Amino acid sequence: MVKVGKWIAKHKVLVLLIGLLLVFPSMIGIAKTRVNYDLLSYLPETLETVKGQDIMVDEFGMGAFSMVVVENMEMKDIQKLEDEFSQVEHVKDVLWYDDVADISLPVEMIPQDLRKAFFKGDATMMLVLFDNTTSSDEAMDALTELRKLANKQCFISGMTGVVTDIKNIAMKELPIYVVIAAVLSLVVLELTSGSFVVPFLFLLSIGLAILYNLGSNIIFGETSYITQALTAVLQLGVTMDYSIFLLNSYEENKKRFPEDKNRAMGHAIANTFKSVAGSSVTTVAGFIALCVMTFALGRDLGIVMAKGVVIGVICCVTILPALVLFFDKPIEKTQHKLLLAKMDKPSAFITKHYKAWILVFLVFLLPAIYGNNHTKIYYNIAESLPATLDSNVANDELKNVFDMSNIHMIMMDKNMDSKEKQKMLNEIDQVDGVKWSISMNSLIGPTIPDSMIPEDIKKIFKGKDYELAFICSEYGSATDEVNAQIKAIDKIVKSYDKSGMVIGEAPLMKDLQDTTDADLVRVNVISIGAIFLIIMFLFKSISLPIILVAVIEFAIMINMAIPFYQGVSLPFVASIVIGAIQLGATVDYAILMTTRYQRERQRGKDKMESISIAHKTSMPSIISSGLSFFAATFGVSCYSQVEMIGSICTLLARGAIISMIVVLFVLPAMFMIFDKLICKTSIGFLGDRKAAVK
Repeated sequence: MVKVGKWIAKHKVLVLLIGLLLVFPSMIGIAKTRVNYDLLSYLPETLETVKGQDIMVDEFGMGAFSMVVVENMEMKDIQKLEDEFSQVEHVKDVLWYDDVADISLPVEMIPQDLRKAFFKGDATMMLVLFDNTTSSDEAMDALTELRKLANKQCFISGMTGVVTDIKNIAMKELPIYVVIAAVLSLVVLELTSGSFVVPFLFLLSIGLAILYNLGSNIIFGETSYITQALTAVLQLGVTMDYSIFLLNSYEENKKRFPEDKNRAMGHAIANTFKSVAGSSVTTVAGFIALCVMTFALGRDLGIVMAKGVVIGVICCVTILPALVLFFDKPIEKTQHKLLLAKMDKPSAFITKHYKAWILVFLVFLLPAIYGNNHTKIYYNIAESLPATLDSNVANDELKNVFDMSNIHMIMMDKNMDSKEKQKMLNEIDQVDGVKWSISMNSLIGPTIPDSMIPEDIKKIFKGKDYELAFICSEYGSATDEVNAQIKAIDKIVKSYDKSGMVIGEAPLMKDLQDTTDADLVRVNVISIGAIFLIIMFLFKSISLPIILVAVIEFAIMINMAIPFYQGVSLPFVASIVIGAIQLGATVDYAILMTTRYQRERQRGKDKMESISIAHKTSMPSIISSGLSFFAATFGVSCYSQVEMIGSICTLLARGAIISMIVVLFVLPAMFMIFDKLICKTSIGFLGDRKAAVK
């Protein structure tokens, strides 16, 4: 590797030129990669609700729909608006009262079930059906056009509106996330590094790695908006250490080879690659653990971030060395005193009072476990957005005016007997929270022959094999009430038609909850198991993996318990990914200290001296790394209006600081208490010198 390092150092201009040229295909790749704003689309395709959505598109030519509430408008103007909506591209149809009765007929004379569905006081509701799925570009473009046609008296609700608002916010905020993360990271680096120029080179190198990573996502075709938003922030936070390692190694090797900087950098590259390749494995393992989720968002985020860490390592030993050599003179001219240069006194205080930190650990352990296990999680995607957005305002209006929050769809065998269909719907009408049901029978009557059914009605309700019915629910998505309601409706449907399905936004969110609850356990077990094995292999020890993983898991539990004691609910995505990411990204702090502790024990020093040296030498690096991770994520957590993104960044920022504190205070205390056990359960821990175990 030294030869490769020397080659990179010698051809630094060529390396930089290649690095800059790669920006162009990366930018093209970013532009060509579609961003998916619908988290529900990541549910497994084997689920009945997902299969039902596909059948809807194939058989009925529609996938998404929106409920439109129109207030204080003349009937003729509503009909005109309906016609305008119908002309919008990718709007398949608009279902309203005039599809079954003449608008000249007084509202009081309309059958009660239809009046209940379409009218409430001075307000009326129409159902806009789109010809594509909820998060498709076509459906979102159509909804944007509907909003342009609508006036202040119109409120367009539904999941497509939520997804459209997420897209609008994310597109506006994403560039600002990067700026905030870069600026705050720059501040931390300026305070903790030895040169004013170096932080800019670090950010430039990592920035190029982020561009390459985002550009290479074109191989997947699309990524989620959460992955797109978090990639830059996370990659900046978790790969900053690698740059610090390289620079420290370069400074050490310059003392060995003062006359030949290229040679010094060659050795620095070789040393850095060896140490960084090892430390990055745990970070990659944390992200890869997300890939075991059946909810495919985990795989999306996990693969992209694991790829980002690998690209970050490559850029750290190619582009960054070339930049450092190219700007070597400005780096030397802008040297300044290190803020974290001397940590002897605070380190001595911490290691001396190790019993106190063990006591603190024991005091916080039970509250941390309890809070971690009782933190409330929410699954309603709309709740992660500001209440002032058009979609949430419309959803609130729908609830306030019509006392409804959801429309479920029933797909049943179109050849089912008409009387059986009506009997089934009558039973469904009796389920708690069901306000009304609309089917072809309820609109035109069960006795009308198929040949006499208007074509515009038939194309909405009848497909090749299935017939549709719409069920109105007063319960909001992702609530216990609506989940129980869906279960009851599904039981009724299956009793009449085993092939029947209950689909829609709320059924999808129920499946989302069931799926991600199982994923949470699976991801935590896999991430802990993988990192346990990596540490066991690294130190050839049984006890050290238990100690190191336990220390970081304690930090994670404290992090996850804080929302419980604050009375704050977390979005489901945050609760799933945080454990794997925090464990993978911050266990390196513990590994760094453990490596130095082992080295000193192998040199024959006793446990107290070994732990003291390990603590004071690793303390600056751990603080610098923790603060860099905090800086990269904290600003985004404060700024983001999308709570899915903001809450993940809040947990990561807080988690970086908590992990840093726990490693600095609790881990050395663990070493003091379990030193004898560590030495006996670790192969070659004391080396050939057989240091005294005391």
